[in-house]
Amino acid sequence: MSARGETAEETAKASVPIQAHVIDQPKRKTIINIVYLIATLDITWMFLQFSVTPYLARKLGFDTLWLGYLQTMVGLIQLFGGPMFGRFADIFGARAALSLSCSATIVFFLLLAIASSPAMLFLHKVPTVFMHVLPASQMVVADLSEPDKRADALSKIGLCFGIGMIAGSTLGGQLNTRYGETFTACVGAVGSAFSLLLVLKFIPTTTKAQATRTNKDSENKSKSIFNMGEITRLLKFPGVMRTFVVKIIAGLPSGIFQVMFSIIAMEFFKLKPEQNGYLMAYFGITSMVIQGGVIGRMTARYSEGSLLLLSIGMSSLVGLAQAYMQNVFQFCLTVIPMMFALSTFNVITDSMLTNNVPSSDTGTMLGLCASVQSLLRTVGPTVGGFLYVNYGVSSIGLIQFVMNIAVFVYLLQRHFTKTAEHME
Repeated sequence: MSARGETAEETAKASVPIQAHVIDQPKRKTIINIVYLIATLDITWMFLQFSVTPYLARKLGFDTLWLGYLQTMVGLIQLFGGPMFGRFADIFGARAALSLSCSATIVFFLLLAIASSPAMLFLHKVPTVFMHVLPASQMVVADLSEPDKRADALSKIGLCFGIGMIAGSTLGGQLNTRYGETFTACVGAVGSAFSLLLVLKFIPTTTKAQATRTNKDSENKSKSIFNMGEITRLLKFPGVMRTFVVKIIAGLPSGIFQVMFSIIAMEFFKLKPEQNGYLMAYFGITSMVIQGGVIGRMTARYSEGSLLLLSIGMSSLVGLAQAYMQNVFQFCLTVIPMMFALSTFNVITDSMLTNNVPSSDTGTMLGLCASVQSLLRTVGPTVGGFLYVNYGVSSIGLIQFVMNIAVFVYLLQRHFTKTAEHME
């Protein structure tokens, strides 16, 4: 056989999906279901620690300002850690990525359990640089699902989030009240160890859809985990930069509201801790219903572009309603459209971005998506605090209305322009 024939044969083999040889359809479903379980458990442990850290920080003498510094530190760490972790997942595979993340979570909780000084409380946040179970789970689901069913599959992770939020908040509150912060943190460490066992038992080494690299290429890329050029090159793929910018601009106002919600609930709505707990449960149940039973059906009937327009348009109206709300009952009326807009927006943008890059880069792309959330957590407290103190709650809602309606008009104009070009 000629060299040219061998090259053609190797290229053809490289383009054959790995799943055709390694992961059959029933096994894919099993792996995806296990990933949903791992994601649910991870969210449970994270919300469990939310019932530990604030109370422990108060005991160690933290005031509101230093609690803000603690949150900002986590945001900054994950802002830079997200894309790097995504690159790691693409190069070394799903099992290595999830194992690293679960191991970091174990260390995180063990450091929290022994934290006895402000310095230790800051130190226990360092492992969050590797704690990206959710993006890694999204990568596995994106790799093993068909492109036309990807949005539905990714929305199920939102269902896991709702379940974990309710379970973690309830469990954490009960354990902390009865047994204290140290015991609760140890439960989180044990739970994370169980998640690690699930990863080692059920998650394959790799879930990439195509074997697109030679050994030499893979070796070269393994040296470029911290190469920002390898990460940012994804933004050059058609449609990626535009969707990414839309994700940041349209997501910023709602992100500010989420970051500021605990203060709004306490100072504006005058909610007591147990009332705030009920409201969080309402959020969780609403999110579960929308992401588990609504988004999947809508993605089967409508295009991603149409759903993106719908979510941004609805988000602008939610912002307008929140600008004029006066009490918690009026806010509760906005929760359903708010959660629908937020959930749809996140799922659709993640699906569009992963569909626009090669399968070998879905982890890096989802890492970049996660960095957007970290960016919001980093700048959100500063921007939100300034707006709230100087202009009140209504200013946050009005900014959300203005920014989202501007993005909506821009996307709608592009839609009409493309339609006119096709008609010609």
